Amino acid sequence: MLKKSYHVVGVMSGTSLDGIDLAEIFLEYKDHQWSFALGHTSTIPYDESWLTKLREAIHYSPFQLELLNEAYTEHLAKTINNFINQHQIYNLDAVCSHGHTILHQPRHGLTLQIGNLPQIAEYLNKKVVCDFRVQDVKMGGQGAPLVPIGDQLLFHEMDYCLNLGGFANISFEENGKRIAFDICPVNTVLNYWAEKKGLPFDRDGLWASEGTLNPELLEKLNRLPFYYAPYPKSLGVEFLNAEIFPLLSEFNLSPEDHLRTFCEHIVIQISKVIPERSIRLLITGGGAYNHFLIELIKKRLPKTWVIIPDSKVIEFK
Repeated sequence: MLKKSYHVVGVMSGTSLDGIDLAEIFLEYKDHQWSFALGHTSTIPYDESWLTKLREAIHYSPFQLELLNEAYTEHLAKTINNFINQHQIYNLDAVCSHGHTILHQPRHGLTLQIGNLPQIAEYLNKKVVCDFRVQDVKMGGQGAPLVPIGDQLLFHEMDYCLNLGGFANISFEENGKRIAFDICPVNTVLNYWAEKKGLPFDRDGLWASEGTLNPELLEKLNRLPFYYAPYPKSLGVEFLNAEIFPLLSEFNLSPEDHLRTFCEHIVIQISKVIPERSIRLLITGGGAYNHFLIELIKKRLPKTWVIIPDSKVIEFK
């Protein structure tokens, strides 16, 4: 171990496109255990221009992606610099940046997180740790989710760690090994239907609670082959475009009914990977604010102790 304490800035942009998340983090190793504390945090929303580019990038040519990567690396560096300067953050050991995922096709040995070009270290004049997924995918891994080691070291008192972001992912101990994989889409789909109602997300799951469950759509969603594949496995926007949205478009339902049905789908898929016994389940990510979704999880897993942390941990874990 090189050090027993680290002071870093973590940077992440998720598939839900709510913005660039930045967090000042203090890590400490004491009494054979790692702990963390969050300092300054912020989420910087994307303007309409960047939202359009990031949504459409999956269809870009290699040359267009190259130009986008250069522009996004510069944009990301400026955003990080502004954050550091605004909060007067000094003595950093590193800036740790995930970038933004555009392509994720681990079956083909392909993954692309823009914003990780070497120039980012030059722009920031800091030590930068980035491009986390590429080597794992080249070696035959899934490259996602990124959370299992952090969960093991920093949330060891939890039996299961569930993140409800653009996609749901989970990590837990099994036979002495840390297991992690993506479960299903969450906010990438829920936010899509909320936008049909004129807002970026369904606050508290209110619209979903007013909808009617469609059993036929629910059954078709639950029969998708991904859900029967063994882990390790991960999801990307490609799955949405190839499997989820075409299926949803077959049903002429209101946004409320789509939200209600998809919430049920999320809960069913989550319940398939969590045992029906008394365990501690930590839930983070934007979906933790969806009260309707959380209540559905509690009803389906009545023996589970569902733990929702404070807002900083929910948003910046």
